[in-house]
Amino acid sequence: MTWVLAILIVLALGGVALVAAGHGAPMAPAHADRPDALLPADRPLGPDDLRTARFSLAFRGYRMSEVDALLERLAREWEARETRPVDDAPAGPEGP
Repeated sequence: MTWVLAILIVLALGGVALVAAGHGAPMAPAHADRPDALLPADRPLGPDDLRTARFSLAFRGYRMSEVDALLERLAREWEARETRPVDDAPAGPEGP
């Protein structure tokens, strides 16, 4: 009885090895199941685009609160830079 069980195990492992090596029926093509970021492609990104951007989650992904805080900070800094008068811009390497 032990020999029969050992032969069955060897045959099962051989079948798994054949499928893993690419023999047998192929797997169905993979499709993207992640949601799009829904960011506009026809214009430059703005602060509001950063505020509304959301990312898909993955196993052992990221802390959403940290990403959201960073996006909010970037949006505020970007908005402040856009509303700052041109005269108030920092001087370049050549000086004022």
